[in-house]
Amino acid sequence: MAVIDLVMPKMGESITEATILKWLKQPGDPVKQDETVLEIATDKVDSEVPSTSDGIIDQVLFNVNDVVPVGSVIAKIRTSSEQPSVSYQPPPARPVHVAEPFAAREEKITATSVAGNGHAPSFNAGNRFYSPLVLNIASSEGISMNELETIPGTGNEGRVTKRDILEYVAKGRNAGHRLLVTGSQQPATSNQQPVTSNQQPVSTTYSGKAEIIEMDRTRRLIAEHMVRSVHTSPHVTSVTEADVTNMVQWRDKVKKDFEKREGTKITFTPLFVEAIVRCIKKYPLLNSSLDGNNIIVKKDINIGMATALPTGNLIVPVIKNADQLNLVGLAKQVNNLAESARTNKLKPDDTQGGTFTLTNVGSFGSLIGTPIINQPQVAILAVGAIKKRPVVMESPHGDSIAIRYMMYLSMSYDHRIIDGALGATFLTAVANELEHFNPDREY
Repeated sequence: MAVIDLVMPKMGESITEATILKWLKQPGDPVKQDETVLEIATDKVDSEVPSTSDGIIDQVLFNVNDVVPVGSVIAKIRTSSEQPSVSYQPPPARPVHVAEPFAAREEKITATSVAGNGHAPSFNAGNRFYSPLVLNIASSEGISMNELETIPGTGNEGRVTKRDILEYVAKGRNAGHRLLVTGSQQPATSNQQPVTSNQQPVSTTYSGKAEIIEMDRTRRLIAEHMVRSVHTSPHVTSVTEADVTNMVQWRDKVKKDFEKREGTKITFTPLFVEAIVRCIKKYPLLNSSLDGNNIIVKKDINIGMATALPTGNLIVPVIKNADQLNLVGLAKQVNNLAESARTNKLKPDDTQGGTFTLTNVGSFGSLIGTPIINQPQVAILAVGAIKKRPVVMESPHGDSIAIRYMMYLSMSYDHRIIDGALGATFLTAVANELEHFNPDREY
């Protein structure tokens, strides 16, 4: 008999750990090669881990909700072959459904960046282990190592998980920390008032009929990331409008021939991405992120596009190196990523590395949106519904009123880096690109 080690697969460059959601096989259960053994979750997607061989599950080494580093042995499979025990890396985990609609903050962390924020460069403090992601969140939230050690952990052997530290921050970490520190030093007196946080959840009772719906995991992650984004970046939103008549008429003219010739549909999204890329090249600060007091201007232009899932949640797949693709390449990338999102076939890498995000609120009928920044990016642009409206047209021979296709554009940006002048200038530049669309262009 041989025993094969099933290890936690690597699912992307920035993914260092995964949470076990469910074991589909238990010790003693038979399993076939490529049959799903367990379901796992990362900050990007939920995935299935398949068996690497026919055999019987000999041992399960982690429990549900344990956070496991990539490359760790998670189970042992006993096979009927006479080979010696080996450690076998399974193929990449198969995506099940998207778990995070907006790209999380960068997970990579170095000893230098941690130490520079006053934290110990080691991942161990005393007897506790802290993952790079937890240390990164602690660094960005200004949580010292002493304070980190006071956070109760629900992970394996009392480890602090991502959920633990985010809940700690959301519930008002400063008030909670004061309770832990002062409570051990000063006895409470009868006239002292308990320290509370305004962010503590409030129990609500209902006098009428109501339905209580528990948020699924995806929706909870959306909530966490949206709240964190608002707490991280001071949001400013600028709005403008664009006459997109030339663009609409050009698409109507070429869409049948485009699909026949290229084998894919031409939507408005690649045209929007094309305009955004041109403007980012003119104003590269919009393609940046903030790391402490350093502004990191990204040379790669990777455009995230918010996409609706069948569940009603959103995901942001990323068009990598969008500046190196022509219109046909952009159209194929947009359609392939959108289809993968709708059919739950996105890979973890498909949602990583975005540097700027586009969201089309017009696809749901909205005219204007005030989107929330997709951290750690500094801007997100929303395009509204395209509507025919009477518009005053200026000419050397006088003004006239014409029916035109008009669209609002709104952009939220991080006021720590992007001032109103730059934000408005960039947004106006995108609108001008769309307004001056060449109706005679080739694709």
